[in-house]
Amino acid sequence: MRMNTRLMMAALGMLAPLALAAADSSPRYIVAEPSATRAQLPFSDAVLAGNTLYVAGTLGLDPKTSQPPDDSASEIRLVMEAFRHSVEAAGFKMDDLVSVQVYCTDLGLYGAFNDIYRSYFHGHFPARAFVGVDKLLRGAHFEVMGVAVKGAH
Repeated sequence: MRMNTRLMMAALGMLAPLALAAADSSPRYIVAEPSATRAQLPFSDAVLAGNTLYVAGTLGLDPKTSQPPDDSASEIRLVMEAFRHSVEAAGFKMDDLVSVQVYCTDLGLYGAFNDIYRSYFHGHFPARAFVGVDKLLRGAHFEVMGVAVKGAH
């Protein structure tokens, strides 16, 4: 019985620093562009938990009109720039992404999206889903979200 108690105490002593480290790495909530309008939205642009970043769904909206532009190439660039901005606001790089989901209202835009999307990465690409959907907020054609891990590459 004494040996079991000693082993348990030793195990707890070894686990205590891990518990403290976990307590210090509480999630950090990131809002890439704080504004009065943005403050009203009930979500963060990204959440950093440990070395993993969860990036919320991002739309490609024209900053002047808060609507998607008329041409798809401009919308693709805007969505990828907004997505990259959220990633970088948390201290990550696009190459830290390990998973990306793209929601699109017109699967015919798959090739056009890929042409622009690939320019945001160097070397390997993250795992990705390209999902057809009926509608997106504000009439957008694309919504992008993903997960990044520090030191993944």
